[in-house]
Amino acid sequence: MKARVIRYYRFGEPGEVLCMEEKDVIPPGPGELAVRMYARPINPSDIIPVRGAYPHRTQLPAVPGFEGVGIVEAVGPGVSNQMLGRRVLPLKGENTWQDVVKTMERHTIIVPNDIDDQSASQLYINPITAWLICTEVLKLTYGDTLIVNAGGSAIGRIFAQISKIYGFKLIALTRDDRHTAELYRLGAVSVINTTRELLQERIAELTEGCSAEAAVDCIGGTDGEQLVSCLKPNGTVISVGLLSGITPLWHEVTRGTQVHVKLFWLKHWVERCSQQRWEQVFHEVMELVRAGRLVMANIGATYELTNVQQAIAAAESGIEGKVLLLQ
Repeated sequence: MKARVIRYYRFGEPGEVLCMEEKDVIPPGPGELAVRMYARPINPSDIIPVRGAYPHRTQLPAVPGFEGVGIVEAVGPGVSNQMLGRRVLPLKGENTWQDVVKTMERHTIIVPNDIDDQSASQLYINPITAWLICTEVLKLTYGDTLIVNAGGSAIGRIFAQISKIYGFKLIALTRDDRHTAELYRLGAVSVINTTRELLQERIAELTEGCSAEAAVDCIGGTDGEQLVSCLKPNGTVISVGLLSGITPLWHEVTRGTQVHVKLFWLKHWVERCSQQRWEQVFHEVMELVRAGRLVMANIGATYELTNVQQAIAAAESGIEGKVLLLQ
């Protein structure tokens, strides 16, 4: 049997380097299962590696896509036939911009029936990253202040909702006012439009001169670097993304500040954590989604896998909501 797969053999603009091919579907081996993908969101973290921002992390040729939801259509030896037809998130295996993804049964997360496909497809990258940063890395508690840039992004909105759940203060940084009202509704205590306000002065005002305990940088470049001046001594910046494509000069901007910088890469956490912890975190996040306390991004547009170029263009055009690649 043949299946479609999106690949790239060199780094560059997605429109130039991504190509659709066919591959032979090899039956799952011991402990493995094969998942027929239904829906995959397009995240910045899917596109940034294509452009070559992380060449040391990406082995070519590569398949984009880190998350999505699908149906188990085949199981290997040692996997119960009861898994057939189950809706799952196939993690820690092959990437998702293809028809069929193989992974180990222990690396799949079964999706409850009351979580729809659109939400399920987004349950991994942004929610788990934000959840772990707040609860495990920073251990934020009531009264702490967290600054997040790219506040209007999908992960920025997740941080806002988690702040309401845990009671810490979330200051969201944006470059326009499109998402201000929604960010307040989701849980942010303040929203700063950095094109109109001086960041350091505004943070000092909002924290009564005390500065913030921590910040999350999704952008990189000077946007990330300026977060350092907004933190207390021994404060922490968590670097999670490079929307700008520019790596901040952390060693220079933190010199003499006592501010710490930590890089958070979800793949590293997944590789290190125990099976018990893995399942516990997903259970906690999915229970919040089921209860309506954590809401994924609305869907702005959907495209077939064959129209991946148009889908990426839409995702990067500023369209409201997530763009999904279907079937």
